[in-house]
Amino acid sequence: MRTTTVPVSAPTWFVVDASGKTLGRLAARIAHVLRGKHKPDFSPHQLCGDHVIVLNIESIAAHPKKMRGKSYTTHSGYLGHLRTKTLEQMLDENPEEVMRKAIYGMLPRNRLRFQMLKRLHVIKGDQHRYAAQKPVPLPTTIL
Repeated sequence: MRTTTVPVSAPTWFVVDASGKTLGRLAARIAHVLRGKHKPDFSPHQLCGDHVIVLNIESIAAHPKKMRGKSYTTHSGYLGHLRTKTLEQMLDENPEEVMRKAIYGMLPRNRLRFQMLKRLHVIKGDQHRYAAQKPVPLPTTIL
């Protein structure tokens, strides 16, 4: 079976304010946009998604039980070097990484995954340096 190659349009820049929004629901919407499934010319073997800027990531909403219960583990490869942090600790130390890991898990496991992830810009605070790209707010109709 042959696949057709549709010329990819220029990516659009979207901006999202994460304050007060739920982590998983917001990550699912952003992964949908990064993949390009909201476009009529979506093709799974091409990079056709858009850029997404996420602001105010430090004030994302989560239930207090999830803040204490959800854990992130890392291992260096050496014996006894398994490190575990809760969601509360991760939001205090590196809130950008929380959103990045959530979206990373929702993207497809193929060669385009890291290229899609490069189009994600997570920023602590409400000021960003992408004003020249003229980002528009992410519409609520997507996903």
